[in-house]
Amino acid sequence: MSKNIDRRRFLIATIIAAATLGMIGLAEAKTSKTQHVSQPHASLGPIKQIDAGLLNVGYAEAGPADGTPVILLHGWPYDIHSYVDVAPLLASKGYHVLVPYLRGYGTTRFLSDQTFRNGQQSAVALDIIHLMDALKIDKAIIAGFDWGARTADIMAALWPQRCKAIVAVSGYLITSLEANAKPLPPAAELGWWYQYYFSTERGRLGYGEYRHDFDKLIWKIASPKWDFDDATYDRTAASFDNPDHVDIVIHNYRWRLGLAKGEPQYDELEQKLFKRPVIAVPAITISSDFDGPAKDGKAYANKFSSKYSHRVLNGIGHNVPQEAPEEFAKAVIDVDGYTK
Repeated sequence: MSKNIDRRRFLIATIIAAATLGMIGLAEAKTSKTQHVSQPHASLGPIKQIDAGLLNVGYAEAGPADGTPVILLHGWPYDIHSYVDVAPLLASKGYHVLVPYLRGYGTTRFLSDQTFRNGQQSAVALDIIHLMDALKIDKAIIAGFDWGARTADIMAALWPQRCKAIVAVSGYLITSLEANAKPLPPAAELGWWYQYYFSTERGRLGYGEYRHDFDKLIWKIASPKWDFDDATYDRTAASFDNPDHVDIVIHNYRWRLGLAKGEPQYDELEQKLFKRPVIAVPAITISSDFDGPAKDGKAYANKFSSKYSHRVLNGIGHNVPQEAPEEFAKAVIDVDGYTK
């Protein structure tokens, strides 16, 4: 999950941004009074495929083709169905909505068997740039959670000209390998048991054999108040049968812990990201119960220099777009308003 070690530093760092808030509109607090349960029969429509960069990407599409493009990005262990209720809400407002499977999920496939199954952060972000190129989308609103939020942050930091605005659940998630190497107090480390499990060969084998049950457990831990049923989970779990899924997930977490190498062609991008660049496009960040003491967003508020606000969703877990689709869709619409 993208509630990464970088952000965990913020959990124990208390307040580091109070003096820099300035123009930032912090903490537009919201409380979710009722919990949304998406219908397992709901559909994103037919899945389309397009060659983009190293991949043949599977994606769902909704809304008018001439509408403002919005790209919705999922994380681990989730898939495009996190947006099964968000996409039609945005399409009804005239947005051109695209929801791609990330590398290692669903119908997305590598074009070559020889390509290294790389899960590092810049590679995933570059996939979305290539997708935009293939679809001839010059600029889009990028919104996501977990790996998807990190990807939105990275795209806004490295390719701001391609991002009209972003919505990022859990805030600023760009990974620094140097920061990740620093140990945390035991209580903080405990929450990352799965990352340490994945660092072992036993973990790779275990995830490959038990991924259905493993990922369902993560759903329950990350969203303890979300009353999802088996049909809702199984609809998403089918995307984990992708032949590259285990390799991508294992490499992602091992790379973030400094236990696996990345690829040289991404070194320049990663060096820029390790400097923790400020994001200069309009942004809304969202936090939930999953974010714990970091819920107020103060720890990363100074990483956003354009028009910005932070929203808190109480009673909601990690899968924000599926647990609170109306609030997530509203954030996308509102951040679009920041650009006008």
